Amino acid sequence: MKTAAWKVSAILSVAAGLVMLVAGCGKGDNSSQVGTNPQPAQPTKLKIAVIPKGTTHDYWKSVHAGADAAAKDLGVTIDYQGPLKEDDVTNQQNIVEQFTADKENGIVLAPLSDSALLVPVQSAMAKKIPVVVIDSALGGTAGTDYVSYVSTNNHQGGVMAGDQMVKLLGGKGKLVMLRYASFSASTNEREAGFMDAIKAANDKSPGSFTWISNNQHAGATESEAQQTAENMLDDLKQADGVYCPNESSTMGMLKALQENNLTGKKIFVGFDATTAEVDALKAGLINALVSQNPYRMGYLGVQTCVAAIKGQKVDLQQDSGVKLVTPENVNDPDMVKFLNPG
Repeated sequence: MKTAAWKVSAILSVAAGLVMLVAGCGKGDNSSQVGTNPQPAQPTKLKIAVIPKGTTHDYWKSVHAGADAAAKDLGVTIDYQGPLKEDDVTNQQNIVEQFTADKENGIVLAPLSDSALLVPVQSAMAKKIPVVVIDSALGGTAGTDYVSYVSTNNHQGGVMAGDQMVKLLGGKGKLVMLRYASFSASTNEREAGFMDAIKAANDKSPGSFTWISNNQHAGATESEAQQTAENMLDDLKQADGVYCPNESSTMGMLKALQENNLTGKKIFVGFDATTAEVDALKAGLINALVSQNPYRMGYLGVQTCVAAIKGQKVDLQQDSGVKLVTPENVNDPDMVKFLNPG
């Protein structure tokens, strides 16, 4: 019996010891937790959707680079997504609507249509998602329907192209303008600016300039522009000067002129200044280019959107810059910097 009693006592003693040990460990853990300062939760980065008109042209790659640079400087994340071609308005509407549903913190948009994208933008703004419009105008009012408009002075760019055409043709000539697309507000303004410059020249010297063609549209891609230009071959052969208002129409026209042995025989003024366009200018295949600053446009778009999210005051309209590039100034340090800002 003594042996049995001793065993019971020993077991109880061990159990009590284990209880104390566990309790002691518990106190030590609690004490350790109280004495530790928990790490603060890391703030979630702002997410900014950047939606270009398309994703194939080099121009939009420069916009993307500028947006990425701003995102890095400001510590935000970029969601870059757009239609493949610059004529897919429905797809762009859907992208805006999806980013709105995903509750993106802000949107930077280059609208394909100045009317069709208005309602999706208004819907995003109604849900407290600031929208900054870049590159091409949108119907509605800055500060109400969208936060700000960042763009080239497109009309002025067209005037610059027209004035240079007048200069290079010596004040008279027959003209062809290959338009871009009827729904594109930015190129419509460039076309109007060019025509205004020609009208001003005719006002000074009536009948100096005549139009062979100014009502054809290139389409959304370089290949479509080339095909349209090929279809205008008879007009091009008669022309003294040719003008195109964007990258794809300029490059499509250039290829058509090259394939028909017309380069160097026509004064050719284009728009935008991609590497391929500048190389053509240096080679004497294009006489002048009107260059935007898409890198700066992308940067300003994101910068403005972040400022709006933070409740800071932003300008309702911002000019991202435009310059005339010629064989005489293309290698100037200031122009090189403008053409290669990144």
